[in-house]
Amino acid sequence: MCEEARPRRSRVLVVGATGRLGGNLVSASLSAGHPTFALVRPHHLAVPESAPIRSLTDAGATLIKGSLDDYPSLVEAVRQMDVVICAVPTKKALEQKPLIRAIKEAGCVKRFIPAEFGLDPTKVQICGMDHGFYGKKIEIRRLIESEGIPHTYICCNLFMRYLLPSLVQPGLDAPPRDEVKIFGDGNTRGVFVKEADVAKFTICTIEDPRTLNKTLYLRPSGNVYSMNELVDLWEKKINKFLKKIHITEEQLLKNIQGKFEVLQIISTS
Repeated sequence: MCEEARPRRSRVLVVGATGRLGGNLVSASLSAGHPTFALVRPHHLAVPESAPIRSLTDAGATLIKGSLDDYPSLVEAVRQMDVVICAVPTKKALEQKPLIRAIKEAGCVKRFIPAEFGLDPTKVQICGMDHGFYGKKIEIRRLIESEGIPHTYICCNLFMRYLLPSLVQPGLDAPPRDEVKIFGDGNTRGVFVKEADVAKFTICTIEDPRTLNKTLYLRPSGNVYSMNELVDLWEKKINKFLKKIHITEEQLLKNIQGKFEVLQIISTS
């Protein structure tokens, strides 16, 4: 008696695979048994011995030459895929437009996961000081939905490597041992996640009908902490109480605005 044929695993294309998150997405996809492809720009392929390229090939990914600036290469790559995941930095969010057009033209992609991977841009309030950071993501969402492309948005909040190594202290590379700045009352809680975990959850969504055309929020209960809770954990670890310097919301916004104005002057001089 013949064995029942197993369903074919989705073919996954990762755009931005040479980045930290992109590399983790490739690894998670391969671990889940998906034929996995990485769209790699020509200048990266020209140095096959480089660490990012070696890590992709060693993991078993198939490299495809192409870029967001080369529309024909996008169409050619996308036509071979079931799932496309984009992990480019947010500053390049609008550069996903040709990719979305290619997905629409190809007509075969069953799931597109755009470069979100942060706070939900439709819910965050940033006092008009984000320099279009979230507006770009909203614009991409509207384009995806207007084109009727099947999608999932991944909102994972904060990558812990940005803030936890310094205990959320701007300018520091390690947690303080004498005094610590507490922003606001210190009770607002944040969600801190690792790229590897985000990648695994992302790959879990690509064949799950429950996540189709939905937003997936990653909020592991053990990864949710306030500033006060983080400081308390650190004090217990080093067996020492730190001096707390409380910074009000108004002062923090003033400090940020002041630095932004200095950067504007430097960039235009």
